Amino acid sequence: MTKLRGVVEGFSPSYGACIMGTGILAVTSKVYSIYVPFLSILAVFFTILNTLVAIVVTVFWISRWIFYSSRALEDLMHPIKTNFYPTLPIGYMVLGMDYIVVVGNYFIGVLLWAIGSILTFIFGILIPYNLFRSETVHLDHINPSIFIPPVGLIVIPIAGGIVLSKLSGVLYEATLFFNIVSWGSGFFIYLALLAVCVHRFLLHRPLPSVLAPTMWINLGPIGAGTVALYNLSMNTNVFDTTMDSMIKAFLILFWGSGVWWLLLAIVMTLHYIHRQSLPYAPTWWAFTFPLGAYVAATHVVYMMVKLSVIDYFGLMIYFLLLGLWIAASQGTLRGCIKCLKRIL
Repeated sequence: MTKLRGVVEGFSPSYGACIMGTGILAVTSKVYSIYVPFLSILAVFFTILNTLVAIVVTVFWISRWIFYSSRALEDLMHPIKTNFYPTLPIGYMVLGMDYIVVVGNYFIGVLLWAIGSILTFIFGILIPYNLFRSETVHLDHINPSIFIPPVGLIVIPIAGGIVLSKLSGVLYEATLFFNIVSWGSGFFIYLALLAVCVHRFLLHRPLPSVLAPTMWINLGPIGAGTVALYNLSMNTNVFDTTMDSMIKAFLILFWGSGVWWLLLAIVMTLHYIHRQSLPYAPTWWAFTFPLGAYVAATHVVYMMVKLSVIDYFGLMIYFLLLGLWIAASQGTLRGCIKCLKRIL
C-alpha cells in the first residue's frame, strides 16, 4: 500500500497526453481507412484502448488531488509542469471525437466534449494567470509546452463544430459563442507565445533532452486550428460565401506552414538522438497528438483543394504517427511494469 501511495504521489499530470495521442490516432485511423480498410478495425481498437487509458489516468489524477493535494498544487504552480495539466481535459475532448467519429455514439461523445471543454477553458485562464503573476518564471522554463493551454482552447471547436450541427435555438447560439471565443483566444495566445518560444530558441541554450519532444507541439496549434475552424465553417451559418472562401484560403496557407515545423521537428529529434540523448520520459507523448492533429488537418486540406498528393502525404505521416505512438507506448508500458513490480 505504501508503494502504491508513492506511485500516486509521483503521478505526472502530463500522462493525460496518452489519451490525446491515442485518441487522435483512432480518429486518423478511421479517416485514412479509405485507403487501408484494416485501419477502421484499428480505429475501434484504439478507441477501446483509449477509454481504458482515460479511466486509469483519471483515477490516478483524482487520487493525487485527494491524497496528495499539496504535491498536485505544487505542480500546478510549477512554471513547466503546469502546462501539462490541461492534457487530461483535452484528452476527454479527443476521446469524445473517438466516440463521435469512430463509434458513432453522439451521447457519450458530446458528454466527454462538454466536460473536457469546460475544464480546458478553466485551465486556459488559470495557468496563464499563475504564470503572469509569478516571479519565478525564467527563460530556462520556456519551451513549446507553453502552447498546450492555448492548443486546448483551439481543440474545443473540433468536436464543438460537429456538436453545433445537432443544436438549435439558444443552446446553439451559446455553444457557437463558446466555440468562437475558444478558437479566437487560443489562436492569438498561441501567436504571442510562439514569439516568446522562438526568442528562447534563438537566444538561449537548447532545450534539455527531456523536453526535446515538445518541439513537436508546434504542430498542434496548426493541425488542431485548421480542423477546428474548418468544422466551425462547415457546421454553422455565420460565414457567408465570401468569408468561407477567405477562411479556406487562410487554412490552406496555415496548414502549409506546418510542413516546415514538421521537418524541423524531425531534424531536431535526430539531432538529440545522435548528438545528445533522448531517454524515455512522459514528454514522449508530445510526439503523438500534435502530429496526429496535423495528419487530420492534412486530410481536411485535401477535401478543400482535392489535390491527391496532399492526402497521400497525410497517409505517409499517419504511419509516422503510428510508429511514434508505438515508441511512446512501449516506454510507458515498461514504466508501468516497473511500477507494478515495485507495488507487488
